[in-house]
Amino acid sequence: MEYVHQSVLAHEVLEHLVPSGTDPLMIDCTLGEGGHTNLFLETYPDLRVIGLDRDPNIIEKATYRLSKFGKRFTAVNTWFDDYLATYHGEAPALILFDLGISVYHYEESKRGFSFSKDEELDMRLDPSAPFSVADIVNTFTEQNIADIIYRFGEERYSRRIAASIVRHRKESAITKADELASIIRQAVPASYRYGRIHPATRSFQALRIAVNRELERIVPAVDRAIDLLRPEGRVGVISFHSLEDRPVKQLLRKRADGCVCPPDTPRCTCGGKPAIKIITKKPIVPTEQECLQNPPSRSAKLRIAQKLEVAT
Repeated sequence: MEYVHQSVLAHEVLEHLVPSGTDPLMIDCTLGEGGHTNLFLETYPDLRVIGLDRDPNIIEKATYRLSKFGKRFTAVNTWFDDYLATYHGEAPALILFDLGISVYHYEESKRGFSFSKDEELDMRLDPSAPFSVADIVNTFTEQNIADIIYRFGEERYSRRIAASIVRHRKESAITKADELASIIRQAVPASYRYGRIHPATRSFQALRIAVNRELERIVPAVDRAIDLLRPEGRVGVISFHSLEDRPVKQLLRKRADGCVCPPDTPRCTCGGKPAIKIITKKPIVPTEQECLQNPPSRSAKLRIAQKLEVAT
């Protein structure tokens, strides 16, 4: 079976996420095709991994790939925030989040993640979710579409794009990914069409984030992961844009400080204690060589924190 996704920051993740204690457990919250998990299971013979992913098709690929590890690997088809919120099992030594979308989804899923393909406009990671991107662009109000594209894509031409989408859907429903990309391309100024990235990139990102509720899952899941770790256990988070990285950075700082007083409080009165120490004062980024060999890694940032053995 062919695997199309290359795990980003693989060397750095292995170097900084070293399992502590005996018979350690790792939770890979974003299993994908199983690249990171495969590396960890090969490197640490005593390690066991629980791999989470909401896409049943990609988890099937990962399960086949990792079957050689037998009972050391367990796959769970779920959203990582839902799983961690109700997890009451063994305290893990490692928890890893790779928040990027797998290359599999662009190349093999046939759900319209790529704006260059004639595929149904879907973009759901969970095929059973109640609505798709096609539902958004064909039924949401112009204002709601503009807000989504601006908020989750930071797209400066969001209003022009939303207006163009609404005009086109009056003629016929927008059902294909490449059709939507063409509408977006025509909506933006000519100078914007030939920039560094395709003019539909930010809009597609925004619609994908909205349909999968990606951003709202991150902070509760990482916060819960910190609570679940065994003492001296580590959590790693790989993000790919500021909308993912910023809330993770803020959360880690908050948990490392321990204070939960309102920002305008003159002095701390809550008695909160640090839960973690931040290992990466600045995020780890890919080497130039990795960026050349694996272009999707260019924007990756890895942040790592370690749970304190005893709160201080």
